[in-house]
Amino acid sequence: MTLDQALGHVVFPDRFRRGFTLLELLVVMVIIGLLVGYVGPRYFSQIGKSEVKAARAQIDALEKALDQYRLDTGHYPSQEAGLPALVTRPANEPKWEGPYLKKNVPLDPWGNPYVYKMPGEHGDYDLLSYGKDGQPGGTGEAADITNW
Repeated sequence: MTLDQALGHVVFPDRFRRGFTLLELLVVMVIIGLLVGYVGPRYFSQIGKSEVKAARAQIDALEKALDQYRLDTGHYPSQEAGLPALVTRPANEPKWEGPYLKKNVPLDPWGNPYVYKMPGEHGDYDLLSYGKDGQPGGTGEAADITNW
């Protein structure tokens, strides 16, 4: 009887002590790669959809603030004053009752400023984000997000 057996230790033959083979490790790596390849694109497409939804929500909030500005002053901010007029009083606006936003005018989810056009081509004013690419037009995540 060996000392290990006398102390109650289980002794395995040498063939059980070797660990994983290179082939077993490669199989596991391939399985992990397949899972990442399948789940990864689905996950990242959801991120793009949430950015578009966030831009739509921000445009909606800016529209509400612009409407409140109009109710107080009788008109929407001029092109020159732009969206910052929702946060700071324009010099020539005595009826301003703002600020109409709790924080500064947000950037779109891609870090670009929202475009405000007064007068608008599609309504009293146009408010839009050029999307992920920051350029007019586009499709998918690069499509323009507008208030019309």
